[in-house]
Amino acid sequence: MKSLCFLRMATITLVALAACKKADSAAGGGPGGGPGGAGGPPAMPVDVAVAKSDTVVDAISATGQIESVQAIELRPDVEGRITAILIAEGRLVGRGTPMFKIDDAELRAQIARLQADRDLAGQALTRTKQLLEQNASTTSELERAEATTRGSQAQLDLLNLRLSRSTVRAPFSGVVGRRMVSLGDYVTSATRLATLQTFNPQRAVFQVPERYAERLELKQRVQFHVASLPGREFTGIVDFVDPVIQLPARTITVKAMVANPKRELQAGMFIEARLATATRPSAVVIPEDAVLALQGSQVVWVVTDGKAVRREVKLGVRRPGFVEVTEGVTAGEQVVVGGAERLGPGAPVNPTVVERGKGVVEEGARR
Repeated sequence: MKSLCFLRMATITLVALAACKKADSAAGGGPGGGPGGAGGPPAMPVDVAVAKSDTVVDAISATGQIESVQAIELRPDVEGRITAILIAEGRLVGRGTPMFKIDDAELRAQIARLQADRDLAGQALTRTKQLLEQNASTTSELERAEATTRGSQAQLDLLNLRLSRSTVRAPFSGVVGRRMVSLGDYVTSATRLATLQTFNPQRAVFQVPERYAERLELKQRVQFHVASLPGREFTGIVDFVDPVIQLPARTITVKAMVANPKRELQAGMFIEARLATATRPSAVVIPEDAVLALQGSQVVWVVTDGKAVRREVKLGVRRPGFVEVTEGVTAGEQVVVGGAERLGPGAPVNPTVVERGKGVVEEGARR
């Protein structure tokens, strides 16, 4: 009877020991303490992206407008009534093309009278020379006759010039804008007749803050979009940087020459421009969501030897979805883009590489 009781107690003890070992195995993952390694926590699943090396263009963003290289309001040089309008609004004209004709009848009458006076002065000069040869005149009389002849010719030349200016001509090639006068209007030198502006090339004009003054140079490339031409991108070359700071905004005016053979760009169009100031062909670029703000610094989690390492980084150019890293990450390293909230320094990770596309940083304002 005692033997039977002893056997039962031994059996119960063995069952209890087996149950304890099974519970320990389920809780600790075996003698090693779990799948993360001997005595360590389990590996955390995270999404990572590979830091890439690509060309980055550092640029200044600004808004502005399109301006004509040359644009004027035509005004007449002489007074009178408009007798002919020789152009139509919107027409392309070449340099010297007649545009308006002003009544010149009075000028022609004055010219005819002065021609007669000039002829008389010439005849008087000829007689004075003949008399001087016969000692019947004096040198002073000859000088007066010569002066009278020159004065008559000068007055005649002036009226002929005014007569030529009674026809208003285009001072340069361009497109005629709005006409402000009608046939029969009496005009003076202050009267606006019409506008005239060039169209090819055009100029992209914009303002940049004073703090960028040292980064502005001639021949820099400007890319811009026009609000009224969605989906189009235009390129110009800087040909003017204003040496004077504009107050009160403390901005600098920049102008870029843009080819416009199809007349798509019209003066006054609103533009959003990016002025390229530097190009880095081997910059390190990572997805923007890999960067975290921590106590005033920018940090990223980098996977090294299967563990998470936190690094402080310095950033450069930004574009939607991507950012340039100037310090802290090298090309080819894996940065965490998903699951970073569960990480700690040295935590084991199980990374899954995700592809964020090829849309790397091309241009944008440095922040």
